[in-house]
Amino acid sequence: MKPQRRHFRYNGGQFDKGSRHAMRYLHFLLWPLKFILFAVLFAFAMHNAEMVPLSFFLGYVWNAPLALLLLIFFILGASFGLLACLARLARLRREVVTLRRELRNRNPATRPVISDVPHDAF
Repeated sequence: MKPQRRHFRYNGGQFDKGSRHAMRYLHFLLWPLKFILFAVLFAFAMHNAEMVPLSFFLGYVWNAPLALLLLIFFILGASFGLLACLARLARLRREVVTLRRELRNRNPATRPVISDVPHDAF
């Protein structure tokens, strides 16, 4: 008989009972970390509140606070990064769909035998 584990264990979309109890306390421990991160970012924005010129083509200049410009370009960069990942994600999802369809269409005699015993069992 195996000893029952009480650490964070992921079981196909569900956490076991011990990890749910621990996750509730971990959630409360994250609030001070979120507050500290917000305070540091707010202080950074306040220290960089001076107006800076952003020069475009044809002599157009936009004056805005440095923190605002940094935030705008950070959001734009993150958005472009996510858009770049979407093409690969869509391709991988299509591949998974075709592989599942192929597995479903196999004859029952050619399907691989999957045992109920885990690989790390003694």
